[in-house]
Amino acid sequence: MAPALLLVPAALASFILAFGTGVEFVRFTSLRPLLGGIPDSGSPDARQGWLAALKDRSVLASLAWDLGLLLLFVGQHSLMATETVKAWTSQYFGVLQRSLYVACTALALQLVMRYWEPVPRGPVLWEARAEPWATWVPLLCFVLHVISWLLIFSILLVFDYAELMGLKQVYYHVLGLGEPLALKSPRALRLFSHLRHPVCVELLTVLWVVPTLGTDRLLLALLLTLYLGLAHGLDQQDLRYLRAQLQRKLHLLSRPQDGETE
Repeated sequence: MAPALLLVPAALASFILAFGTGVEFVRFTSLRPLLGGIPDSGSPDARQGWLAALKDRSVLASLAWDLGLLLLFVGQHSLMATETVKAWTSQYFGVLQRSLYVACTALALQLVMRYWEPVPRGPVLWEARAEPWATWVPLLCFVLHVISWLLIFSILLVFDYAELMGLKQVYYHVLGLGEPLALKSPRALRLFSHLRHPVCVELLTVLWVVPTLGTDRLLLALLLTLYLGLAHGLDQQDLRYLRAQLQRKLHLLSRPQDGETE
């Protein structure tokens, strides 16, 4: 295992990469479709219908490329979350296992965002062009996106952001405190086993609530929706635990003098 002094920079580098990727993901999913940035093909007549798009090789090639990028991300995100891969990475990387997972996820997401091919000539599922919808729909989408991202950041803080990013594991290791998950209650471990991503509803809002849902955006929203839906298995017991933890965190934030909790 690497010396303790080398673990901290490695974990911090993974965190910085993940944070930068998160900022870029906000731009990719919200700012670009809401404020513009996707090449425009001109008039709506220039876009093809669904049947014509299935015969257009340029449209199909772009969609196939985008699908490959998404499958790469989903495959990495799922494969590295399996117990077999976790055990292997823990054997060779030790306490940096979570940081490695976060860094690889960030790199896979960077590939999706940097090499994503828009399909401006493809058909659209819906589009707000006529007034007053052309003014009010983008504004409503913008407000919902802002609310969703604020909720996402708030939920990540409730879910122990330092542990999700792999920083807490290294911090505990350097101080000789053991593994953070070993200190979690059985209810918390049960929740983590059922929940792939803590911000499912908010991410779905960001993916689907857009003024124009083009072909490539539909592909992105559909595949990630399926992935998020299949990765979750919450029940009433998990939801009760989540509600109790949220109330507990809010109570602690209102009384900082009480000190840090487990």
